[in-house]
Amino acid sequence: MSAASGRSATELFAAARAGDRTAKARLLSLVERGGEGAREVGRLAAPEAGHAYVIGLTGAPGAGKSTLTSAIIRHLRSLGEEVAVLAIDPSSPFTGGAILGDRVRMQDHATDPGVFIRSMATRGHLGGLSLATPEAIRLLDALGHRWILVETVGVGQVEVEIAGKADTTVVVVNPGWGDSVQASKAGLMEVADVFAINKADRPGVDETRRDLQQMLEMAAETAPAGSEDWTVPIIPTVGTDGSGVAELWAAIVAHRDHITASGVLERRRRFRLGEELREIVARRLEQRARELCSGERWDELTAAVLNRTIDPWSAADEMLDPVL
Repeated sequence: MSAASGRSATELFAAARAGDRTAKARLLSLVERGGEGAREVGRLAAPEAGHAYVIGLTGAPGAGKSTLTSAIIRHLRSLGEEVAVLAIDPSSPFTGGAILGDRVRMQDHATDPGVFIRSMATRGHLGGLSLATPEAIRLLDALGHRWILVETVGVGQVEVEIAGKADTTVVVVNPGWGDSVQASKAGLMEVADVFAINKADRPGVDETRRDLQQMLEMAAETAPAGSEDWTVPIIPTVGTDGSGVAELWAAIVAHRDHITASGVLERRRRFRLGEELREIVARRLEQRARELCSGERWDELTAAVLNRTIDPWSAADEMLDPVL
């Protein structure tokens, strides 16, 4: 009997632990929807998690992240490794669900039992990784995945936000990217553990490598004392034929080994858990405030803030008063 709706989270979790991929997909759907179902999945997953290594791939749209992710999957499978992929997509304006372009591009792996790919919607928010992504990562970890790739849509804040969810962040750029770097891209410089110059069969690779190197050197000069002692490698890749992917994976493994030995990995993970806890508390507090403050009064206070007849702090105090 396949896992389907109607089974409890506990039953689904046990089935997924036994290898039922349908149960795994159902659990991820519960995580995406939020609410009590997601909380129950989180309670089941937390004791079993803490073993996976999470690699984030981010960069501007069109950089070829999905093609490169597919090439990394192929390389990992050649090494005998299993892998899970979360593709964080923009929400469909029609259904609110994830646009499946990433999974279409990775369809070569669809029938491989050693690969699990899931698209997750940002639900229209630029900061769309939110709580669902760390919960989904924890679930995949608890279900036995030791390598988890998280590929972002690469729009605005999402480009940078992945660094807060991953152990190693790969920033994917293309030849010529360095010529047009603006201050808005400074965040990518800060979050990159590894740079991949994808589509390296095009002209301009050497110039892009030089520009990135110069920017990294400038960033190192202004880095605060005690910053992580890691030289960010710049790896040319061609996702379509796999060129450079072995070197890219070697750089990712080298970074993992470095931050594990230095204690940075443990500090990053503890910080992420603390941030997640704070966000959960804030979300639950808002939910409870909405329950206790009448919907009409909530809307009135929101309108008053928008009309500048009350300041946000005073409005928030009244909204939270029934809770506090």
